[in-house]
Amino acid sequence: MTSIATGTGDDGDTGILGSGRLEKCHPRIEAYGCVDELNSELGVCISTSSTDNSPFIDRTRQELVQIQSLLFSLGADLAQLGCGLEGGETPRVELQQIEIITGWIHAWESDLPPLKEFILPGGDPLSARLHRARTTCRRAERRTVEFSRSTGEGKSAIVFLNRISDLLFLQARAANLASGIDDCPWRPEETS
Repeated sequence: MTSIATGTGDDGDTGILGSGRLEKCHPRIEAYGCVDELNSELGVCISTSSTDNSPFIDRTRQELVQIQSLLFSLGADLAQLGCGLEGGETPRVELQQIEIITGWIHAWESDLPPLKEFILPGGDPLSARLHRARTTCRRAERRTVEFSRSTGEGKSAIVFLNRISDLLFLQARAANLASGIDDCPWRPEETS
């Protein structure tokens, strides 16, 4: 059996799909590393919700499980040189997957009361975790934008991550609603 501790990354570089090595601080590695971090955050959200069987939470859990698989594919897209460019591999996460997430967003919007004020992360523990995942998703999006600007790759990944952060925001609101907890409104007057 081969050990996971190969020592090949001890100098601060890592292997990428196909062939070659990049520094671990390279924008490509940052982009798919943040996607991996988001995937882990979603795992925490799923495990947190595992005992609640309300329709909103069950629906959230099912969507998050599907998103985790898509994020794994997205990480592979970002890790592969030239993916999405002419002559390169076709991305696994493209318009079809973005449209699925957009459909989920529209469904949540129709099920939730309209938002009339800015809200802060918090309320139900699952809601707070979903908000944390949302901010991790925004970081993954920023890192992917940086990577895309330098290589031309990852354009559909940017759109996909943008939709995921919107979805996580709505799921966080739904977790509060399912728990009978109000969203935490931002009160600017409390900061003065």
